[in-house]
Amino acid sequence: MDILLGILLLVAFLVVFSLFTFYAPEGSSAMGAMADAAVASFLVEAVFGALFGEIFGIEWLTEIGMIAGGMSGVAAAILVALALGVSPVYAVMIGLPLANVGILPGFIAGYAAAFVVRWLEKKVPGGFDMVVILFIGPMITSLVGNWTAGPIDGLMLTIGETIERAAETSPMIMGFFIGGLLTVISTAPISSMAVTAMIGLTGQPMAIAGLAIFGTAACNYLFFRRLNIGDQADAIAVTVEPLTAADLVSANPIPIFSTNFISGGLIGIVIALSGMINNSPGTASVVPGIIAAFAWNPPMQVAIYAVIALVIGALAGFGCAWLFRNYPIINREDLQRRAAERTAKAS
Repeated sequence: MDILLGILLLVAFLVVFSLFTFYAPEGSSAMGAMADAAVASFLVEAVFGALFGEIFGIEWLTEIGMIAGGMSGVAAAILVALALGVSPVYAVMIGLPLANVGILPGFIAGYAAAFVVRWLEKKVPGGFDMVVILFIGPMITSLVGNWTAGPIDGLMLTIGETIERAAETSPMIMGFFIGGLLTVISTAPISSMAVTAMIGLTGQPMAIAGLAIFGTAACNYLFFRRLNIGDQADAIAVTVEPLTAADLVSANPIPIFSTNFISGGLIGIVIALSGMINNSPGTASVVPGIIAAFAWNPPMQVAIYAVIALVIGALAGFGCAWLFRNYPIINREDLQRRAAERTAKAS
């Protein structure tokens, strides 16, 4: 029962975010900004907290990671407001009151406040807008952020705990689904780092997510190169951080998402059987995933399973590239040609 509930809760959570991305006003821009906020905060937290803290025990560098992770809500509010066209000074003004608020409540507060601030910028006479926004903007983000933090954080932790219990009940099944789903999320506008941080994923499921995404880096590189989805730079970019090739991924969702799910799921099964753990939430990305693994497991074990993950990813990349060899791929040149055609029609 825990397995089904864990999968259903995670899928429901992802469906809500997908609907928001595609149907909410400026949802795609807002979600892209939250993904950037996850990188800006959780990547620093992972590197400085897990690498310098857990491995090397350097206290002041560990503190840098903790501060960065604690400012995820601030980063989300500021970057979302900027993405929605709020001027930088107002974006920072409404984001700063959200210190120690989680990334999702910060995102919601920044998204709501951005529309209010934009309206005030248009309606309030010049010179007075700063005074009005000074009083209204920070109050909105503080009220919304703190009001939503309790129920949202509670729901996210429930999802994370359910997944962790399910992983203990049937590690292979949960390994396949956690590895597959979160690897797909890593290439989508929804940030896998943000998702795992929001649900507080730790232990074996977090290790599965981090190393599945790490191993699938080899899959994505080979898949991109063999099907000529992008150039060499695109292949390297999607290997290091899949979100950097979001336009190409969105143009070829069926082959890329299905390939990532297969690769991540197979790697997830292996990592689930390894007994490895990762107690650093929000490290579901290529670089943080492998760094955090070294912080919580014997180095030789991590090295062995990292190689196994890369081999599985490479085999999945070769195999899926053959399966999709006749699929009508949209490459970088196609996207550029379509953009030029739209520009010509608009003019």
